[in-house]
Amino acid sequence: MSYSLNWNLDSIFSGGSHSDALNQRMKQLEDQMNEYYHRVTKWSPSSDNAEQLNAILQLQETITNGFTQCSSYITALLSANVNDSDAKVLSGKLYAMLPRLQSAETVLSKKFAEISDNDWNQMLSKSSFETIAFRLNEIRRDGSQLLSEAEENIINTLSLDGLNAWSSHYDTIVASISIPFEQDGQVVELSAGQAFNKMMGDPDPKVRETLFAAWEEAWKEKAPLFTDTLNHLDGFRLSDYELHGVTDFLQKPLEYNRLKKETLSVMWDTIQKNKQPLVDYLTRKANLFGKEKMEWQDQDAPIILGDLKEKTFSFDEAAAFIIENFNKFSPKMAKFAQSAFEKSWIEAEDRPGKRPGGYCTELPETKESRIFMTYSNSVNEVATLAHELGHAFHSSTMWDLPSLNREYAMNVAETASTFAELIVADATLKVAKTKEEKINLLDTKLQNALAMFMNIHSRFIFENRFYEARQEGLVSEDKITEMMVEAQKEGYQGALATYHPYFWAAKLHFFIDDVPFYNFPYTFGYLFSLGIYAYANQKGANFEEEYIHLLRDTASMTTEDLAKKHLNVDLTQPDFWQAGIDMVTEDIQTFMELTEEFI
Repeated sequence: MSYSLNWNLDSIFSGGSHSDALNQRMKQLEDQMNEYYHRVTKWSPSSDNAEQLNAILQLQETITNGFTQCSSYITALLSANVNDSDAKVLSGKLYAMLPRLQSAETVLSKKFAEISDNDWNQMLSKSSFETIAFRLNEIRRDGSQLLSEAEENIINTLSLDGLNAWSSHYDTIVASISIPFEQDGQVVELSAGQAFNKMMGDPDPKVRETLFAAWEEAWKEKAPLFTDTLNHLDGFRLSDYELHGVTDFLQKPLEYNRLKKETLSVMWDTIQKNKQPLVDYLTRKANLFGKEKMEWQDQDAPIILGDLKEKTFSFDEAAAFIIENFNKFSPKMAKFAQSAFEKSWIEAEDRPGKRPGGYCTELPETKESRIFMTYSNSVNEVATLAHELGHAFHSSTMWDLPSLNREYAMNVAETASTFAELIVADATLKVAKTKEEKINLLDTKLQNALAMFMNIHSRFIFENRFYEARQEGLVSEDKITEMMVEAQKEGYQGALATYHPYFWAAKLHFFIDDVPFYNFPYTFGYLFSLGIYAYANQKGANFEEEYIHLLRDTASMTTEDLAKKHLNVDLTQPDFWQAGIDMVTEDIQTFMELTEEFI
C-alpha cells in the first residue's frame, strides 16, 4: 500500500496559518479562559462546593484540550515550514492568552493549599474526584509553593517576553542556518535537519567529515546569539526558582517527572560503572573504519563490510515492517499504526525548510496525533518512525481519561516510544541474512544504547555544570564550549578522538522553555522500556492488556509506584537498572564476536 509522505492538517483546521476555524477556536478559548478565571475566583473551598469545583475542572479540561489542539496545529505549521511568518504570529497570539489561564491556575492551586488536610481528604473521597486524586494532590502541593496571585501574574506575564521568547528566539536563529554541501558537482544549501541526517548517516566517511566541519562552523558562527539565548533562558528560570525558594535546580525537573532524586542517582551510578563495554564497542567500530579511536561524526555511521549493501526501507516498506512487527506484541498497537499511516498523520518528506528533529504531538479535541520527522530510507529512520508511533499509541490508550490523568511526564513518555523502537530493532536483526548484515543492524541497535548511556549522560553533566555556573552570573561562549567538551569527555569516558564543542548550540533540547533537563528522562525511558520488553517476551500473549494498563497509569502515580505496581521492581535499587544494562552488554558481546574476523 502507498502512503503519503505529508501529513493532513486540514482535518484539524483547514486553511493553514490563515485558518478561520483556528482563529474562531482561539477566540472561543479566550472567552473560556475568562469564564474559568471568573469561576475560580468566586469558588469558596468547602465540601459543600464540591459540585462547583467539579464544573470548574470540567471547564479546565475543555480549555486544556483546546489550547493543546491549537498549539499542536501551529507547531506543526512551523515545523513543516520554518519560514511561515503568519504561523509565528499565531503562536504569539495563542501564548499571549497563557497569563490569564495561569492566573486562574494559581488561584485554584492556592485555594487547594488553604484547605485543611481533613477537609481535603473528605473532598477527595467523593466519587467525582477519586480518579483524579493523585493529580489534585500534586496541584495542592504546587499551590503551597506559590507566591501571591499578583506576583505569580507578573512572573507569568514576563515569561512571554522572557522564558518563552528566548526559546522562540532559538527557533528563529536555527531557521536562518543552512549548511553548504557539494553534491553532483553543485553546491546545495541543506537545512539543519537535512545536514544532520546526512552528516551522521552517510556511508562515505569523507562526506561525514566534510559535513561535520561545515556543521560545526555554522553553529559557531551563530554562537554569540546562542550564548545570549541560553544565558537568558536559563537565567530567567533560575530567577523564577529563587523567587519561589527553590535552591536545587533539579527539584522541578524531578517533580515534573515524578521521580525521586535517589532513583536518578542510582540510575546514573549504575550506568557509570558499566561503560567499559561501550568504550570497547566504540573502539572496535573505529577500528572497522580504519581508525584507532572513534570520531564524533562516525558514531552513527553505518558499518558496511564486504559487498554489503546497507538495508534501506522506502516509507511504504517501513510502514509495512512496523505494522507487521508491532502485531507480534500488540495487535491493537499494529492496528493503531496502520490507521496513522492511512489517515496521513505523519510528515516525513525530506525537503528544505523543515525544522530538524522529530516529535509526536497530540490533538485531544479530535483524539488524534501528528508525527513530524524527515525520512531518509535508513534503518535509523525506521526506528525513529516506530519511536514516534509509540508515543502516539501511548496517547491513544488514554483518550477516554480526564485530561489531568493524561498529563504524563517525559520519562514515562519515552517508555512506549522506546519500547516500539526495540521491537523494530530486534525484528530487523532477525531477518538479517548474512554476518555482515547482522553486524550492520546490531550496530544500529547499539547506537541507541550509546546515545542513552554516553551522549545523554554528557548532556546531563553539561546542563548541571551550566546551571551551577549560571547561578554565579553570565557564562561566556568560550566557557560554555569548554564545559561541553569536558562533559563529552567524561560522558564518553575519553573514548572519542574528536568532540563536538558547539553541540550545546545545535541541540534544541537545551533551549526548550517548558521542561528543563530534557535529557535524563530519555535514558530512564530507555532502561524502563528494556525492563518492559523483557517482561513482554516472558508474558507472551497475555502482555498486551497489561501493557495498556501500565500506559494508562503513567500520569496517575509516581514513577516508583508505577514500576512497583506493574513490574514489581524497586527503582531505588541498582538491580533493575543493571538488568537492563546487562541486555545491552550481551548485544555488545555479540557485536565483538561477530566483528573479530574483520579486524
